Amino acid sequence: MQDKPIDKEDILKELAEIHELDYDYADGRILGSMCTEAHPFAKEVYCKFLDTNLGDPGLFKGTKFIENEVVKSIGELLSLDEAYGNIVTGGTEANIMAIRAARNHARKYKGIVDGEIIIPESAHFSFKKAADMLNLKIVEAALDENYKIDVDSLKNVISDKTVAIVAIAGTTELGLIDPIEEISKIAHENNIYFHVDAAFGGFSIPFLKELGYDLPVFDFSLPGVCSITVDPHKMGLAPIPAGGIIFRKEEYLEVMAVDSPYLTVKTQSTIVGTRLGASSAATYAIMKYFGRQGYCKLAAQLMENTQFFNEGLKEIGYEVICEPELNIVAFNHPNMDTDVLAEKLEDLDWKVSVAKCPRAIRVVLMNHIKKEHLKKLLEDLKEIY
Repeated sequence: MQDKPIDKEDILKELAEIHELDYDYADGRILGSMCTEAHPFAKEVYCKFLDTNLGDPGLFKGTKFIENEVVKSIGELLSLDEAYGNIVTGGTEANIMAIRAARNHARKYKGIVDGEIIIPESAHFSFKKAADMLNLKIVEAALDENYKIDVDSLKNVISDKTVAIVAIAGTTELGLIDPIEEISKIAHENNIYFHVDAAFGGFSIPFLKELGYDLPVFDFSLPGVCSITVDPHKMGLAPIPAGGIIFRKEEYLEVMAVDSPYLTVKTQSTIVGTRLGASSAATYAIMKYFGRQGYCKLAAQLMENTQFFNEGLKEIGYEVICEPELNIVAFNHPNMDTDVLAEKLEDLDWKVSVAKCPRAIRVVLMNHIKKEHLKKLLEDLKEIY
């Protein structure tokens, strides 16, 4: 730190120059991100709540009321009349909270001290963080030929140490939905905590189903589902950080609670202590601003772009890994290594993402990728072909 103050105009000029190093969502060249530019209205509201702290809710009763309303609204979207949970930093924190709840619940009610969690090979890496932090063993269930959890494989790895089963509604790499209804039955029959990671799909599947898309059931209408991760800062267009964790029962929060004697509440269940209320306020505002109709319209537009890109790839001759269920398309060149294709696209200034299971170029059709961007991308892919 320098000794003397610097004029704010000089600081802003320096920051603007550094900011030029960042890619801009509006350019349409960020192809692999599950996040996108937040809606301007959400940003406006976010700034108004920058000084609020949900870690001390007695001082910010209005903002805590807002968080409760957001949790309630998301719960209703996921077929839950009475929801419990929090708006947190993102899917990683939400998933860690879910696994912590499962571990503590199994420890308290089943006496399991050296637990295991069953996750699919397609699970997000956040579950590895959770297992490491919570001293749990990861057991992987195999995927079937459609890159979804193989239910027989899942059944075979359940043991008396299983504290949680995880399934995905919108896999990170392919945007697929696991057979959650079948898994819910298995979890329910075996009295095992079942968490659904819908960080990506949670803010689109309900609206796509309203539009008539034939998508699997994944929510709390299934009795075995104990918690769901859903991120408003993805398809919800809320600013980062705005992840969500929704629990079926309050007891899942209670088994995580620790004493917080110097705050305005007696206990705290979240991982983070000081929590920015701006994320909840912005999510509250943008959900009201869009409503179900607005989100249905957005989901329809994203799927229209997804199908346009999917068909365009096939016309050129690229191999699409699977028919997209949500707004992700993964593909390969029939005669070119995936990494070589990725390098060629990077050379053309496309910021691509490479999936590992299976190895493929992965494009997430978020709100910042418009049809004109896709036309240019297809033109470049045709030149490469």
